[in-house]
Amino acid sequence: MKALTFKRYGKTPDIGFAEVPRPTLKPDELLVEVHAAAVNPIDNMIPTGLFKAVVKLQLPAVMGSDLAGVVTEVGSRVTRFKPGDAVFASIFGIGTGAIAEFAVVPESAAALKPDKLDFVQAASIPMVGLTSWQALKERMKLRPGQKVFIPAGSGGIGTFAIQLAKHLGARVGTTTSTGNVELVRSLGADEIVDYKKQEFEKVLRGYDAVLGTVRGDAMEKAVGILKPGAAMVSLVGPLDAAFARARGLDFFLTFVFGMMSRKIMRLAKQHEVSYSFLFAHPDGAQLAQIGELLQTERIRPVIDKVFPFEQAKEALDYLAQGRAKGKVVIKVR
Repeated sequence: MKALTFKRYGKTPDIGFAEVPRPTLKPDELLVEVHAAAVNPIDNMIPTGLFKAVVKLQLPAVMGSDLAGVVTEVGSRVTRFKPGDAVFASIFGIGTGAIAEFAVVPESAAALKPDKLDFVQAASIPMVGLTSWQALKERMKLRPGQKVFIPAGSGGIGTFAIQLAKHLGARVGTTTSTGNVELVRSLGADEIVDYKKQEFEKVLRGYDAVLGTVRGDAMEKAVGILKPGAAMVSLVGPLDAAFARARGLDFFLTFVFGMMSRKIMRLAKQHEVSYSFLFAHPDGAQLAQIGELLQTERIRPVIDKVFPFEQAKEALDYLAQGRAKGKVVIKVR
């Protein structure tokens, strides 16, 4: 089967199409004919080797983790799905990829595709949906009336997280460029800072939580807008020791990650707030709940651009420019 792969870690990962064997199933897995696959920033980061110690892959590795498609075969222990079911899933971190003609999906990671979404729309959801769910509901425990700061509101994560936060009853602050102000307002953002005209840390105050979506010193600046007792959850780093322990990493990596997060941890402690790093994990049950919100149109997909399968590498290059409004999706068939 045809798949987008990378052959090595580093500055020249040799990303391109290759013929790879069609995957074989374990008893608890589904074989899915992929109709669409979305790309995420992590897809461009993994070939650099930055997460090599955390995400275990056998090279050459098939790229991508978000998919929507049709089940063609099920393992002997699968009970919730059958051939012909339309599903969507994140397979991030399980060692296989989604930008391919077929993909293996653990039963525990899959959910039925909402009828109201086509395959392209459904593929745009898993990573951003699960990341937002696990950050806002599980880690932050966001409650009605609380204020959450979600920077980069027009991006893939931002467009979903704003809508989920509003569904949870929170007030949302965000940053965006002048041209995207109306987009984030339409998603429900309450306080919008045009980063080309203002600095958010000089405008926003009294927040209960912040979702770290922007690299650089944005998390350090965000500490000043938070109330004591607030929660900082970062999707972009620095990684911390708690994350290393949760992933079962060795003492050395736990120490290294602890050193990487030492500055932000110290700053957070000074302001009486908490800091943690989050790597979203596949979860079909959570994805099914997200699917209900999409089916009832309480949350809508936001898609910037759709690329044909043959231009999958161009989709990754386009995403890397950092200007996408919402998600970038590859239409496989």
